[in-house]
Amino acid sequence: MNSNVSPAGVCFSYNMQENRISRWYFGGVSSSAAACLTHPLDLIKVHLQTQQEVRLRMIGMTVNVVRREGYLALYSGLSASLCRQMTYSLSRFAIYETIRDRINRENKTLMPFYQKVLLGAFGGFAGGLIGTPADLVNVRMQNDVKLPAELRRNYAHVLDGLLRVWKEGIFKLFSGATMASVRGALVSIGQLSCYDQSKQLVLATGYFTDNILTHFLASVFAGGCAIILCQPLDVVKTRIMNSKLEYRSVLHCLTETAKLGPKAFYKGLVPAAIRLIPQTVFTFIFLEQLKQHFGLVVVT
Repeated sequence: MNSNVSPAGVCFSYNMQENRISRWYFGGVSSSAAACLTHPLDLIKVHLQTQQEVRLRMIGMTVNVVRREGYLALYSGLSASLCRQMTYSLSRFAIYETIRDRINRENKTLMPFYQKVLLGAFGGFAGGLIGTPADLVNVRMQNDVKLPAELRRNYAHVLDGLLRVWKEGIFKLFSGATMASVRGALVSIGQLSCYDQSKQLVLATGYFTDNILTHFLASVFAGGCAIILCQPLDVVKTRIMNSKLEYRSVLHCLTETAKLGPKAFYKGLVPAAIRLIPQTVFTFIFLEQLKQHFGLVVVT
């Protein structure tokens, strides 16, 4: 409660509540920070998904990479991963949070869940399309370490990779864009929409406050939702991006993957979950901290 005195000497009081909301780039920054911590798990996931036959499991693949190339090989493609986060994640978070916050302010109430799902799908689809070139280079750089020396692409960094793919043809930069966009939509529904809703439900119990514990619980649930929704598409997207024209279309890739059996669509499920859930947790904890300390102040 604040009290002021008007020029006429009349005292009046009013309630003011300050809230902090994300700036448009916070999602990209927090996702990049999280990616630095979880990149080795992402690399192992890509290796497992691109096996034609299941020969190695998660631990075996990790040991194999380290033995062949050393510990630093676990960070192959980090520059491309960061570039992907600053295109894909920055775009989807910026779209989702900017529109959500504006609607909430105008309506003076929280969006219903179905609107969050639609907004998350839209933001994720757009982000997936924007982030496809960096995602493609990221997959190739991560997978390079397990190829024979004569078959490696040996991109020096993400810009080198983007330039060399560009020379293959501008449309090659967007190989797998359809799958990447659809996957982006599903992941964003799982992460953004489900995080918002689960955080809202946790706070509604009255037993929790808006602190790190709440952010942790909501983000674990959101990460689980995201992995269930996107894993089959993630496998197909990775195969298309890493292909050397083996697949004529998305349908052809789906068909060839299906021939390996239903489990083929869930190759790398454990490392994907081990990567995506912690990455989701770190992303939202970093995002909430950025919001609390550097967010845009709005008075309601």
